[in-house]
Amino acid sequence: MQNPVPATSTVSRNPAIALVQPHALPILFTLFGVIMGSWAGRIPAMAERVHVSHSALSMVLLCGGLGAVLSYPISSRMMGSLGARKTLLFSGLALLCVLIAIGVAPTVPLLMMAVLSLGITASTFDVAINSAATSRETRTGKSELSKLHGLGCAGGLAGATLGSLMASLHIVPGTHFLMLAGPLAALLYFAYTMLDADDAPATVEKKSFSLPRGPLLFLGLIGFLGSMAEGSIADWSGVFLKEHFGASDGLAPLALSAFSVMMLLARLVGDKLKARYGARPLVTSGAMLGAAGLMFAVLSPNAYFALFGFAVAGLGLALVFPFVFSAAGAQGPAALAGVATMAYSGSLMGPPVLGAIAQGLGMQIAIAYVGGLAALIAFVASRSQMLK
Repeated sequence: MQNPVPATSTVSRNPAIALVQPHALPILFTLFGVIMGSWAGRIPAMAERVHVSHSALSMVLLCGGLGAVLSYPISSRMMGSLGARKTLLFSGLALLCVLIAIGVAPTVPLLMMAVLSLGITASTFDVAINSAATSRETRTGKSELSKLHGLGCAGGLAGATLGSLMASLHIVPGTHFLMLAGPLAALLYFAYTMLDADDAPATVEKKSFSLPRGPLLFLGLIGFLGSMAEGSIADWSGVFLKEHFGASDGLAPLALSAFSVMMLLARLVGDKLKARYGARPLVTSGAMLGAAGLMFAVLSPNAYFALFGFAVAGLGLALVFPFVFSAAGAQGPAALAGVATMAYSGSLMGPPVLGAIAQGLGMQIAIAYVGGLAALIAFVASRSQMLK
């Protein structure tokens, strides 16, 4: 159940804040994208610093997925006792502290513990901001999550680009993340003060872990598969171009850029498309388009054709996350927490799974496997009753 904003809230006390309130959620989604993009962009440098092998790096990444799974009782209980607004503040500040810890972790075991904490805090923050956004959608009757996730995508691009700049300046990840944490913490608090969200605790089930059930399980599965596909493309598309086509160091990263830019553009118009066509046909047809784009990349004669395939894949998969989270959030915080836990764990578990496939069967088969994930998304989405 979504509660109206209480009379004692910050927004109602200060009309000036109420006028600028719609800017709070875009700030929060963009900030989350910057944090996660910054982390992803410095993975190679952090792996090199602690002298981690490829197999050990897969285990480090899997710790993030485990953290996301373990986040359910934390996120649900924080939402139940604090409400979305305070939960996003506390989990966001904790996420920034964890980011610094990742940057300075001197050994592989400590890095694994830090990445486990990243999975917990990032998933909790993700649940809180999506809960606030779906609450706003319910109150206003206006679809906004696609645009907000688009801004998260833009933040991720900005974070990865900043990471590349820091690397080129030979600034180590620990220093980079420490420089980033202060301004982002101030921005987080600024957005918190003007966020129109209820401080009242949400009613949630107090369980240590809970998979979504019934129709919600379909949403969780779509989110899990979609995030596996996105995470795999983010980490391995450039490797595919380099290993399969012999692409240069300058050309290989453009695979992720092509994928991300088209995903961003599609998400910016996704809310209007949803109002006209509905979520289920858009996710179903989009996932099929994504599968076709990935298969085109696999069968391409050269790297430039493959770039087009990854761009098509980004266009097709763009609306999976926003519409799944919107549908789950409409069922309440407990439903959103369960679906988000599945989805976020997929984003962190996907890349190491793909790495194992690539190691055993080659990069072409690995990227084709991601295309299979996209086709499976289309199949499950076509049968989901909650995607409307």
